[in-house]
Amino acid sequence: MILTRFGKPFSDPDWLFEIKHDGFRALAYIVEGHCRLVSRRNYVYKSFATLCESIAGDLRVEDAVLDGEIVCLDENGHSQFNRLMYRRGNPYFYAFDLLWLNGEDLRGWPLLNRKRALKKIMPPRRSRLLYVDHIVGRGEDLFALACAGDLEGVVAKWKRGRYMQDDRTSWVKIKNRKYSQSIGREKLFEKRTGG
Repeated sequence: MILTRFGKPFSDPDWLFEIKHDGFRALAYIVEGHCRLVSRRNYVYKSFATLCESIAGDLRVEDAVLDGEIVCLDENGHSQFNRLMYRRGNPYFYAFDLLWLNGEDLRGWPLLNRKRALKKIMPPRRSRLLYVDHIVGRGEDLFALACAGDLEGVVAKWKRGRYMQDDRTSWVKIKNRKYSQSIGREKLFEKRTGG
């Protein structure tokens, strides 16, 4: 699913709203007790072996595919992008969707049903695999809290939406324009890519 940028927060009972965590988007493929983290561009994240072991060990499933965000967190549970970028912290995987479970393709299910199924398989104890919770309808309130806490923003998702690769309308991000960690980020990526 593609996140489309949206200019301002909104509230709607047909939408659910999540905190936008600042990290690397990834799909977690869990098969036969092993986990592989893969980017949107099919890059396999090889530097997160410990995180992969933790995810595979904490999920009691035959196989699964989770959509989420690789993050590093501070003592308040806030994403710290530079810690992640430079591998200076313990990585976690914030799961926000479940696409496949024990041989069943869930992408045709409504989002709320997929999130309920995801929550049921989450580890009952402290883990590096975390669940992205949501609220229904109150996007403006959540966005105000995200801005007050200097978080990246929120993601709005149509609660009955199916998981379709080319859908650009049912998941939107609303970014906090004053988010302190975004300052200078373009230069950081110019240095890393050489241009």
